Amino acid sequence: MSSIYLDHNATTALDPRVLESMLPWMQRQSGNPTSRHVFGRSARDAVEHARTQVAEACGAYASQVIFTASGTEANNFAVKGIAGNQAGSQILYSAIEHPCVSRPARAMQQAGWLSDAIGVDAHGVLSTAQLQQQLQKPTSVASVMLANNETGVIQNIAEIAEIVRKAGAFMHTDAVQGLGKVPVSFTDLNVHAMTVSSHKIHGPQGAAALILDKRVDIQPLLHGGGQERGLRSGTENVAAIVGFGAACELAVANVAQFASHTQMLRDTFELGLKALDVTIFSQQSTRLPNTSFFALDGIEGETLVTALDRKGYAVASGSACSSDSTEPSHVLLAMGIKPDLARGAVRVSFGAHNTLLQVTDFLTTLKNEILRLKQLTGVAA
Repeated sequence: MSSIYLDHNATTALDPRVLESMLPWMQRQSGNPTSRHVFGRSARDAVEHARTQVAEACGAYASQVIFTASGTEANNFAVKGIAGNQAGSQILYSAIEHPCVSRPARAMQQAGWLSDAIGVDAHGVLSTAQLQQQLQKPTSVASVMLANNETGVIQNIAEIAEIVRKAGAFMHTDAVQGLGKVPVSFTDLNVHAMTVSSHKIHGPQGAAALILDKRVDIQPLLHGGGQERGLRSGTENVAAIVGFGAACELAVANVAQFASHTQMLRDTFELGLKALDVTIFSQQSTRLPNTSFFALDGIEGETLVTALDRKGYAVASGSACSSDSTEPSHVLLAMGIKPDLARGAVRVSFGAHNTLLQVTDFLTTLKNEILRLKQLTGVAA
């Protein structure tokens, strides 16, 4: 039985065209990009071409792109690096941030910084009133994600950034889930720093970037040979960076088609969900077109995910980076969802290659598995 992949917010398959662009840097002798000979110069040219591709995809300048190995690394770099070059004050982050933002913010408390979470409403939208109140304390940096990896809710980052800027703080956004699904512009978002990642847009794992306003004073992430403007030393992963650049170019070219196709699949799916007596989260908010997050009373999300996996459907019970946790989704708890319902949460995230037939077949399987699990629960009770 072949499995149907419905977990594209966790990671995506490598596009064959991206792999083709990477192969020369994996199969042939290539130089260190810092070397002066022809092999090194060729590698440097490839890295700089990819930097331009990433910049153009993000509405930024190539000089603002700093390559990292992951979105987690870029987010840690932004939070710790920006705060670290200022006097100990406050770091703010939304209550629905990925752990790779919230945990480094809290870790900075050991070095004398304060950290605090900005609340969201019942639909997953950030409270700007609370943000303004919290900004009355001296603040180094505020980090609010563009689009949530679980609910898909899109924040009004430009408005939030203006509030943060007026308070004299720096603004960072994790745009990992937004790139390739909705138009993303570093300039239009009005932020000082922005994170994007390769493996969410059919590029290779092991490549990401922090887009950084050059006027921001930030501590280096890694000290060494001085690569990436002296901010992230270490020999560049040329093949992965080349792949990231190619993936960015393809993602931007296809973003409108991706959005219309996946929203059609999601709308069809959620119409079918309504007949199954489930709770769909954040339906009233602006969301990523491909993402649906729902829950059933009385059925654990992990149990349903495992059951669906056995039937050939790959979905998630929340963030892939916290899938080893048995705790309810922190995103749903921040939205005021009761823990018992939050434990039943399941995320479906569609991709460009999913089909309407797959959606209708999945709905049939989902209905059958829900009925089966309810019967088992009834017997157990």
